[in-house]
Amino acid sequence: MMATDPTIDKPARGFIPTIMTSRLRLRAFTLYDVEPLHRVMSGEEVLCYFPVTVPPTLEKTETFIRRQLEHWGTHKYGWWAVDLLTEDRLIGWAGLQYLPETDETEVAYLLARDTWGRGLAVEAAMAGLYFGFEALGRDTIIAVVHVDNARSVRVLDKLGMTRDRRDSYFGIEVYHYTLDRTTYDRALKPKIACSVNVSGS
Repeated sequence: MMATDPTIDKPARGFIPTIMTSRLRLRAFTLYDVEPLHRVMSGEEVLCYFPVTVPPTLEKTETFIRRQLEHWGTHKYGWWAVDLLTEDRLIGWAGLQYLPETDETEVAYLLARDTWGRGLAVEAAMAGLYFGFEALGRDTIIAVVHVDNARSVRVLDKLGMTRDRRDSYFGIEVYHYTLDRTTYDRALKPKIACSVNVSGS
């Protein structure tokens, strides 16, 4: 049965920063997010290029949130809940994930179908990259995208990431992208620094 007490995750949330961009709030997940996130992930086309294309149940959505909080606890980074400020609603998730199989840090995102085409994925991913390079001191951050996902390919191109190979991740064929610190400092940091604010949760 789905838990109803949103305070259960407070210990894990204490060190998760909130990031504000011009249109988005990236914040720690709470159990209040289970139902709205479930609606987002059940939207048409939202999961069509993900390894699992079947929308999760409410129970699995809660498990997803709990695992993200555990990931933050272990790695000091993870995925944030993403709110659209003008509508004060949750529209998905974005952030960084550690990939133990390849020892890489991946930037990723998932947003509600009705928000596509507005540059919000670029904005959310930029916030994650900023945190990864500035707060965590990463030298390289990667991204992977399904070879047929033209929308996300455009997002990664706009972020200045370099496609370096075709590979298999999570059981699907993907393009592998890389952003190193030198490229970030030269091309992306000047665009982000004036539009991102990081604070404690």
